[in-house]
Amino acid sequence: MGNKMERLARWWHVVDDESGTATDSTCRVQCELCPQSCVISSDRSGFCNGRFNENGTLRTRLYGRTTGLAIDPVEKKPLYHFYPGSPVLSLGTVGCNLSCSFCQNWQISQVKSIERAGVLLSPEQLVEIAKQHHCSCVAFTYNEPVIWAEFVIDASRCCHQAGLKTVAVSNGMINPVARSEFFQDIDAVNIDLKGFTSDFYQEMTRGSLEAVQETLSWLVHESSVWLEITTLLIPGKNDDTEQLTRMCDWIAQDLGVDIPLHFSAFFPTWHLTDVPETPLSSLKNAKAIALNSGIHYVYLGNVSCEHESDTICPGCGKSLICRDYRRVDSCFLLVPDKKNDKLPDYDGFCSFCGYGISGKF
Repeated sequence: MGNKMERLARWWHVVDDESGTATDSTCRVQCELCPQSCVISSDRSGFCNGRFNENGTLRTRLYGRTTGLAIDPVEKKPLYHFYPGSPVLSLGTVGCNLSCSFCQNWQISQVKSIERAGVLLSPEQLVEIAKQHHCSCVAFTYNEPVIWAEFVIDASRCCHQAGLKTVAVSNGMINPVARSEFFQDIDAVNIDLKGFTSDFYQEMTRGSLEAVQETLSWLVHESSVWLEITTLLIPGKNDDTEQLTRMCDWIAQDLGVDIPLHFSAFFPTWHLTDVPETPLSSLKNAKAIALNSGIHYVYLGNVSCEHESDTICPGCGKSLICRDYRRVDSCFLLVPDKKNDKLPDYDGFCSFCGYGISGKF
């Protein structure tokens, strides 16, 4: 599908050749899309395996290539404050710009074969499929959406033109040069904050905590994208009280207490099969730490536990959105007429006490 120009990658430059003898077929290029900043030799791919040096030109091998599509509840992303209960058309491709030893979706994120993403579609076809299945939102998920940014940008713009909303589920590893355009037509994002030490990121993910923090701060302070955060709790790796306290304090103080935070249970997989699954007690301890830091909305994921997925009013403590795992059972949220400019700047209000609830409802 498409032509060569559609496959041309963005955000890169040719690396200077000190000898002055490089030709198009031998010169290296440096990708600027994410903090990996790969220097890629001719006929080689970068870290994510999706960007390829073809005769001195960086191209994306992933434009329009997906592993398939599925319809999920928006809660599966997880997004609990973004049109709760809505069906979302979800898609991803192959590859990732991290290499997490604990990857829960390694079957597509860590594979090297581009052919694994064998379903080809255009942005227009994606929109048509979403409409056919009565989905008002499209989610770029399952693997890291940043690595096929060219397609995500085009598809998100096409979705907005058709009146559809868009979601990205990302690890936050994106450089400032690409960040504004990538998120320009994204309505909501869930960022995986995988831990809260530089050593954890370097050793367990081959990524950068500082880069992810910068993306999170930018999303809150310089964009209108709705943000939620997920941390996969891994026993003995990132679940100690000191690390979680620093993380939650940073979120509350630098990002705000209304950012929903999801703690998700780890299950042994990929290269981390010798670590047990996360006990419920660890998840509840993390939630208590987050609440003690002042964060208003804290959820537990990958477990079925009564009320741990409910949205609780910070004002009166009553359940406003009651969920059975990822299914919305009942909702006691009042959504005002957006034309009423006399109301405070909230999309929803507690029907019991009138407290303003942050989110998109």
